[in-house]
Amino acid sequence: MADPARARRLAKRISTIVASAIEYEIKDPRLAGVTITDAKVTGDLHDATLYYTVLGRSLDEDPDYAGAAAALDSAKGVLRTKVGAATGVRFTPTLTFERDTVPDAALRMEELLARARAADADVAKVREGAKPAGDADPYRVSGTEQDSDPEGTGDGDRSED
Repeated sequence: MADPARARRLAKRISTIVASAIEYEIKDPRLAGVTITDAKVTGDLHDATLYYTVLGRSLDEDPDYAGAAAALDSAKGVLRTKVGAATGVRFTPTLTFERDTVPDAALRMEELLARARAADADVAKVREGAKPAGDADPYRVSGTEQDSDPEGTGDGDRSED
């Protein structure tokens, strides 16, 4: 088993190599918006998982996740060859590509937080002119009949015979 620090360094190096190859060397138009976000290498340095995200070309266009996955799958051999040549490790790790769902989850969380802020603002607007229900002072006032029994026996002012 390799040193975990070595596995992290190798993962970082692999992500840099693959990102550079996707951007400058592989001429597949389906890979135009693909960005490598993270990489993980197993402890034995035999398998590498690369996480990617696909950016849309314009704001109104949805990213082509299926096309990017197919392009990465078809370029897997070329990319592995480049990783092997650039890293110089004894066994070149197999490459697995997985779509990074963290940006989607972050966007979803931002939407939920915006909805919660809007709901809080609505509650604050309603609360502005609200008055409490019932009496202004709902607590008992001293001097009443029930307050004259400090021990809480319920006997009132009766004395023991």
